[in-house]
Amino acid sequence: MENVRITARPATWLMLGIVLVGLNLRPSMAAVGPLLSAILGDIALSFSVASLLTMLPVMAMGLAMFFAMGISQRLGEQRTVLMSLAIIGLATVARLFVDSAAELIVSAVLAGFGIALIQALMPAFIKSRFPDNVALCMGLYVTSIMGGAAIAASFAPLVMSRTGSWRVGLAIWAGLALLALLFWWAQRVNTPRGSAPAVRKQSFFTHSRAWLLAIFFGLGTASYTCVLAWLAPYYVEKGWSEQNAGLLLGFLTAMEVISGLVVPAIANRSRDRRVVLMALLGLIIGGFCGLILSPQYLSLLWPCLLGLGIGGLFPMSLIVSLDHLDNPQRAGGLTAFVQGIGYLIAGLSPLMAGMIRDQLGSFEWAWWSLTAVMVVMLLMVWRFDPRHYARQFQ
Repeated sequence: MENVRITARPATWLMLGIVLVGLNLRPSMAAVGPLLSAILGDIALSFSVASLLTMLPVMAMGLAMFFAMGISQRLGEQRTVLMSLAIIGLATVARLFVDSAAELIVSAVLAGFGIALIQALMPAFIKSRFPDNVALCMGLYVTSIMGGAAIAASFAPLVMSRTGSWRVGLAIWAGLALLALLFWWAQRVNTPRGSAPAVRKQSFFTHSRAWLLAIFFGLGTASYTCVLAWLAPYYVEKGWSEQNAGLLLGFLTAMEVISGLVVPAIANRSRDRRVVLMALLGLIIGGFCGLILSPQYLSLLWPCLLGLGIGGLFPMSLIVSLDHLDNPQRAGGLTAFVQGIGYLIAGLSPLMAGMIRDQLGSFEWAWWSLTAVMVVMLLMVWRFDPRHYARQFQ
């Protein structure tokens, strides 16, 4: 995949297509948390088993990353995106008919597989099509992912209350997949194709820097997946309604959207991303401490801090990975490895938090654990000195 510069108008349409695709990569998970109490009232689930609705699709995303690049090279970028959107849409609409925990979990895993195919492809796709504005375009793409989560978290309870069915609240997001699929299909003729890969496929399993990047991405994403799964149930346990708890999660993800747009644009001014990364981790630490010590007082401030921190950390973790290699295909392979290992790590966090909730009766110890993880990440940031990137993958 070589750099394919495109003119302004096709670039705008292509970026809009990427944004529409990105909107589909989280609703299948984000809609579950705000509706969890209604689901638990209809299907017998413990908190540990309920955590599988977030954990297993994230784990599926991680595992699928390792062969997703191969699939996209065989099928081509266009067909891979279209197939992925079809899988996500079918898995989501199937939730209209689920009657058991197993069926709900299978739908989540299938959606996770479709999501992984797109997420493995997009960083290299963006780096090849927008080589002069990688950070900005990655910010738009990741922001659209979080925007999809915000929409689903905010409106799924409203859909449930209007229709009287949590199944409709989960399944309605198949409409987003259909919209993106039709738009991408309509634009396929105008979307420039990358040339055949010019470099051999490279394994990153033996590179210590690749593992450092993957662990950093995984630990950061663990905070995202855990908050996505358990913030709304945490506040429902504090006496909030599902609607208000869902809106709070929607507010958090709206802050992620703002941060995902602004932070990469700020970071684009310098190749050294460390100060930005440390500031984002500081915001997350402050948010978790507030959730633990004062969840009801200043209840909008803590999700705001978490959203701003997590929303910037997610794209910045991928941008730092892309910074290490100039060739789009090699960089895409590295980000696929980083996401593959990272999502396997992140997928464990909702399960661990659910187990902590079952054993100790509170999510607060899970928030403390994630706070400690963010402190460890602060120490890892100092390794990302751009002056040393060139020698890491020689």
